[in-house]
Amino acid sequence: MITSQQRAKLRAIANDYDTILQIGKSGICAETVAQADDALTARELIKLRVLKSSPETAREAAAELAEKTQSDIVQVIGGRFVLYRRNKKNPKIEI
Repeated sequence: MITSQQRAKLRAIANDYDTILQIGKSGICAETVAQADDALTARELIKLRVLKSSPETAREAAAELAEKTQSDIVQVIGGRFVLYRRNKKNPKIEI
């Protein structure tokens, strides 16, 4: 669990990040979870987007992906959200 100060720092860092994954009409499937898990391992902080055709809202998708990847939700704004998971072996972001 991250604190509000850590969350604020991560939000500031994520502001410059590009969206790397999109969730579309098929929703969150096994491939989406695997891609998000790999991206979190490599980057620690990722930005995702939920398309309007998705059956889930951004908040629902963020909660489901965070649970399945054991990550923390940093923020949800509109159709975008940011997830964070610290890499225990090789941390890249110091919070």
